[in-house]
Amino acid sequence: MSSNVDENELLRTDISAYLERYRNKELLRFVAVGSVDDGKSTLIGRLLHDTGMVYEDQLEAVKRATNIEGEEIDFSLFTDGLAAEREQGITIDVAYRYFATAKRKFIIADTPGHTQYTRNMVTGASTADVALILIDARLGVLQQSRRHAMIANLLGIPHLAVCVNKMDLVGYDKGVFDSIRKTFEEFSSGLSFQSIGFFPVSALKGVNIVEKSEKTGWYEGPSVLEYLETVPVDHEEGDELRLPVQYVIRPNLNYRGFAGQIVGGQVKQGDEILALPSGKTSKVRSIDTYEGALDEASSPQSVVIRLEDEIDVSRGDMLVHPSARPHVGRKFSAHVVWMSERALDPDKTYILKHTTQEIRVQIDAVKAKIDLDTLEEVDAANLELNDIGILDLSTHRALYYDPYTTNRSTGAFILIDSLTNATVGAGMIGEAESQEERSLDEQLAELRAGSGLRPRTQVSAKERDERMGQKGSTVWLVGLPGSGRWPLAYALERRLFDLGRTATVVDPTGEDLRSMVSAAKACTDADLVCICAFPSHSKADRAYLRERIGAERVTMVYVNTDEALCRERRPDARFDGFEAPEKVDLTVALDQVRLDDAVDMILGLLEKRK
Repeated sequence: MSSNVDENELLRTDISAYLERYRNKELLRFVAVGSVDDGKSTLIGRLLHDTGMVYEDQLEAVKRATNIEGEEIDFSLFTDGLAAEREQGITIDVAYRYFATAKRKFIIADTPGHTQYTRNMVTGASTADVALILIDARLGVLQQSRRHAMIANLLGIPHLAVCVNKMDLVGYDKGVFDSIRKTFEEFSSGLSFQSIGFFPVSALKGVNIVEKSEKTGWYEGPSVLEYLETVPVDHEEGDELRLPVQYVIRPNLNYRGFAGQIVGGQVKQGDEILALPSGKTSKVRSIDTYEGALDEASSPQSVVIRLEDEIDVSRGDMLVHPSARPHVGRKFSAHVVWMSERALDPDKTYILKHTTQEIRVQIDAVKAKIDLDTLEEVDAANLELNDIGILDLSTHRALYYDPYTTNRSTGAFILIDSLTNATVGAGMIGEAESQEERSLDEQLAELRAGSGLRPRTQVSAKERDERMGQKGSTVWLVGLPGSGRWPLAYALERRLFDLGRTATVVDPTGEDLRSMVSAAKACTDADLVCICAFPSHSKADRAYLRERIGAERVTMVYVNTDEALCRERRPDARFDGFEAPEKVDLTVALDQVRLDDAVDMILGLLEKRK
């Protein structure tokens, strides 16, 4: 604490020196995760309080709001800022807090523990260097603890600090701590963290948070703060230059620069640069920043690159070194955390946001879902809220990317529902199936080519159902000439329209059976109620239309009006060759029921069939 006191003195006496020292400190980003009521917010509040990072007015406000029996301060209130959070006593949104010690400066993300808010946890953990996971000493390792550890691993967080909290409630029992540690080590052996540390703590009592405590004399490791001050940190994103272009800056005719954040490697003045997807090359003329020009820059700096040649570069393009190109392709596999209450719809296409570009993407397959108890891959048809799955994806134009394990920026993406514009998934790209080095010409051919995918609708059946408020159906009216099929068809269309439904009668003029069936199928695919009374006298005709449109989408109505009446109405029509249908969904005889009653019968059948 003495070093912090020295800094406070420096803050009072020499603000410039203090700011310079602060600016040069190494930054560590860490995220606090765990199950509900494990004490994440309390631990962070304790860190802030015991390192002197809480203003006096904040402290007084928290004291007034504290209602924990026997405690003067509810440390969780330093981060739970929403009224709903304080009311429920749980963290809902991601809370970011900042503090510094003599050795480092820190950005903390306090994330929700409730399963419903796992998607918020993904947001908070996406840029962290350390995941600090809390486990209630009384409850042990829960599924939500496993889920958060799995997500932290997928997000590429290198270090995991497991804090067994509320040790005061189990008498600081070493056996309890060792049992939880053993259980977690068995579970985490299948994960790929660079390091995992274990800490027996009491966030409420401040045990082993900032300083070591005598209450756990059997524990020989560091305090949580000592660990955070010394854990190795590497902020560089891969060794190869990756600069996704965010903007093209053209303030005047003599200046044309490409602005963006370097998300991997470094660039120097005079370096040869390859622009993707054009494949054009040039050299770096200058590296500009707000403070002035630089000789070189590296990740994660934001810069403006000017090139010696006038080449075509725009937003979404990427600048790389020609000798270190990313993967280029339309097909890849990725781990995806599903973040929407609406399940994944494999039949629809989504918008994939990758670096600074957006591309339409389709789901080729849901390969598996991760069982969070065993970490095994299990079969799945889709993904529900908070599921973690492995998807095969195809983009509508080539993507330039790196595996997530190589570069967290060029290996990550989000999925956006184009209908609601909501973020529905966060993905991490896996290793490319083929590691063979492709030539620049092969990569450029892939980038320049049009979509090689089989044409596929970008609107799924579920989306159409939601937009139309109905499911597509074909009502096919069968009967003799003069039976009243066409008056019934138009009466049904009118009634459906009046009920707010979308229906249409397919006009038979100049058409044959095949074209009428094709038209009916197209209307049904578009979620219309298609009504057709085209002659289909034979069983073979009706079997064909059922097969073509889909038997479950065809409602076959036999208009069985008395034949003598039909002949009287249509003396010029041909009646030979008609085969009465054996399997129909409804039979009506318009010489026995009124037209409106027949319409009611059909509507009842459609309602029953949903």
